[in-house]
Amino acid sequence: MRTYEVRTYGCQMNVHDSERLRGLLEDAGYVRAPEGDQADVVVFNTCAVRENADNKLYGNLGHLAPVKAKKPGMQIAVGGCLAQKDKATITKKAPWVDVVFGTHNIGSLPVLLERARVQEESQVEILESLDVFPSTLPTRRESPYSAWVSVSVGCNNTCTFCIVPALRGREKDRRPGDVLAEVEALVAEGVLEVTLLGQNVNSYGVEFGDRYAFGKLLRACGSVQGLERVRFTSPHPRDFTADVIEAMAGTPNVMPSLHMPLQSGSDQVLKAMRRSYRRDRYLKIIEEVRTAMPDAAITTDIIVGFPGETEEDFQGTLDVVRQARFSGAFTFQYSKRPGTPAESMENQVPREVVQERYERLVALQDDLAWAENKKIVGRSVEVLIAEGEGRKDAATHRLSGRARDNRLVHFALPEGAKKPRPGDMATVEVTYAAPHHLVADVFGSVRRTRAGDAWEAAQGAPAGAAVGSGAPGVMLGMPSIGAQQPLEPATGGCQVG
Repeated sequence: MRTYEVRTYGCQMNVHDSERLRGLLEDAGYVRAPEGDQADVVVFNTCAVRENADNKLYGNLGHLAPVKAKKPGMQIAVGGCLAQKDKATITKKAPWVDVVFGTHNIGSLPVLLERARVQEESQVEILESLDVFPSTLPTRRESPYSAWVSVSVGCNNTCTFCIVPALRGREKDRRPGDVLAEVEALVAEGVLEVTLLGQNVNSYGVEFGDRYAFGKLLRACGSVQGLERVRFTSPHPRDFTADVIEAMAGTPNVMPSLHMPLQSGSDQVLKAMRRSYRRDRYLKIIEEVRTAMPDAAITTDIIVGFPGETEEDFQGTLDVVRQARFSGAFTFQYSKRPGTPAESMENQVPREVVQERYERLVALQDDLAWAENKKIVGRSVEVLIAEGEGRKDAATHRLSGRARDNRLVHFALPEGAKKPRPGDMATVEVTYAAPHHLVADVFGSVRRTRAGDAWEAAQGAPAGAAVGSGAPGVMLGMPSIGAQQPLEPATGGCQVG
């Protein structure tokens, strides 16, 4: 059987799309290439939001050119946002690429690969609107305990720094019943945690005219038996309503964590970014969330050095950060995105000024996050044990996972204790805090879960089997279970929230 590899860059939406690409390939008879082996088919799922995204892609394609020349039958495919943007340019710059497909037709990949093989020429298919809602496609998920669930695709915003709406299209919403059916199917296979996903997740319902649809969806998730944790990303301050806060606070399995993109603390810069809120509105949301959920952990996205940003504007950002006291932040130095209005704006901030401001912001945010994390020391927290969260676990003899508020926790087991499984729940006492994680060396207890059972069963599954299915292939339509980490650390996503 032919083997495949999918290389993923960018945001959570791309990570989820790559699950579908894997599902499509396995449904077509491909198997994942063993670690260290050169795959017969290499698929790049690209991101277009960074200034050097195309350089990275063409560099990687260049490295594969001589490999492909020595491996008869090898194929290379390029999809995702950069493919949607550059279209036929990719095969002109890299004629050894076999398939180019866009964000709207990921389901075409297996057919395009076969067509390229039979016709012995590159296939380029870029649709300008959504072909099939991606969630109806087969999916190869990696984790038995945590899963992405798309509630919408596309975005109706016009932020001047972002090219994603032009590449992903206008927002398309799934019907609530379809979303809940997928959630229930995932839970039936062992999933304990789902993350509702959209470019602007809390505008869900705009397509069918219900501005309270997202709050209703959160409450409906609360009635799904066996679903222990519900998260969502990323909301937009413009659409964030009191009803959503009430739904979060009043639904026990909706977690006390919120990722709320700020981007800038200056009203002048927010206006230039075409962000439809101002700093006072943003801080009011933070206050209302903390009033309803005092222990909520709030994270954010911030861009430093947007065109025209002055030192006074930057001080406004630092001031909002001090008031909001984020538990974490994805911080970015502004870089030009080809095709965005901000690319041609006057008063581009010198790179050395951006770097200096960025360093000040990171230092402040780290200090505040550390102070917030120190408040957790001495408390007991429930941790969903995960794979891949603790890079030093082998050296430290600890396990890792996420607390209910999404803080990363590394914890130790008592000497001689049986090692719990990914997907099981551990109750531990926090003994140390760092800016980006907690350490818990006082162990409480472990609760074995259905997710742990599913993880254990998946360890013996045959190659190409859907996780938890016990059978070859991938479940068609409703996805199988879990969500994987990106192959490359995400850069904070598309900055579209």
